[in-house]
Amino acid sequence: MPSGKIHLRIEALGLIAWLAVGVYLCISGHIEAMWLVFFAIAYLASMLLLSPDLDLADSHAARRWGPFRFLWWPYAAIFKHRQISHHLLFGPLTRILYAAALVLLAWAGLAALTRRSFHVAYPSPALAISLLIGLYLPNVTHILADRLSSLRRR
Repeated sequence: MPSGKIHLRIEALGLIAWLAVGVYLCISGHIEAMWLVFFAIAYLASMLLLSPDLDLADSHAARRWGPFRFLWWPYAAIFKHRQISHHLLFGPLTRILYAAALVLLAWAGLAALTRRSFHVAYPSPALAISLLIGLYLPNVTHILADRLSSLRRR
């Protein structure tokens, strides 16, 4: 398998390529610049914080969470390395849903502590799609790099 640093390089190169395509699409009027910005933010967050290697309790990906890496210990206990966490569709979905559950728990805790209700503003469908694509692509790149490396070794 590629090391964590190699994965990051591959994913960063992918981001550069996708941004080049995105800039072209913005210039040609096919997409809005805001969609590209949301895509890039989601891609970076996913690349750095939602790696498929979060299923390892002591991975580079888990260490990037710093003092909050304990939040991913249950995830590592539930999802064994290179099983569903490395599935092209369900792997990223498990991490997105797990992270969303953490945010909702924090949100509910904050609401209970402050005795205030918070309102959620939902993004437009186009922005939501940009976010989802940005969250998925680095994970898919990581998983494909692992699979290609495995095939090459065989």
